[in-house]
Amino acid sequence: MTMALSLLSYKTKKNIDQWLTKYPSNQRQSVVLYALKIVQAENKGWLTESLMDAVAAYLGMPKIAVYEVATFYNLFELKPVGKHKISVCTNISCMLCDSEGIVQYLKKRLGVKMGETTPDGQFTLKEVECLAACGGAPAVQIDGVYHEKVTPEKLEAILSELSELRDD
Repeated sequence: MTMALSLLSYKTKKNIDQWLTKYPSNQRQSVVLYALKIVQAENKGWLTESLMDAVAAYLGMPKIAVYEVATFYNLFELKPVGKHKISVCTNISCMLCDSEGIVQYLKKRLGVKMGETTPDGQFTLKEVECLAACGGAPAVQIDGVYHEKVTPEKLEAILSELSELRDD
């Protein structure tokens, strides 16, 4: 257990501890979503088994319970991702508003399939079931920022801007 805990930085533990103050002391597991988000952000956008084990140890939870959360929510990544993660909603509202056209544009523009990362490590393209932005369909989330009523032209402007920030 001590070795697993050593994987979490002081900053990470402090951040998790801030979330722990919001819940009763006997409900530490309530913080698992926040803890995984914090750990993932510190690890360049993805979770390793060792990091999930460290979260389990820190929160006093069974490892399997942490794995269940990490595999259930599509906001968690279990393999390396690009610097910019692009999530495209393909659920019914977005589908009816041509999310398939958005998917085809992004696949062609980035030269990758769904679930893949560009060779330069800049972009990962992901399909998601729902972004809860049905009124703004088709919806895309890029680096956690929602973009609604997207078109290839809007996406091109966003991708160009992100590409320009490459060296920053």
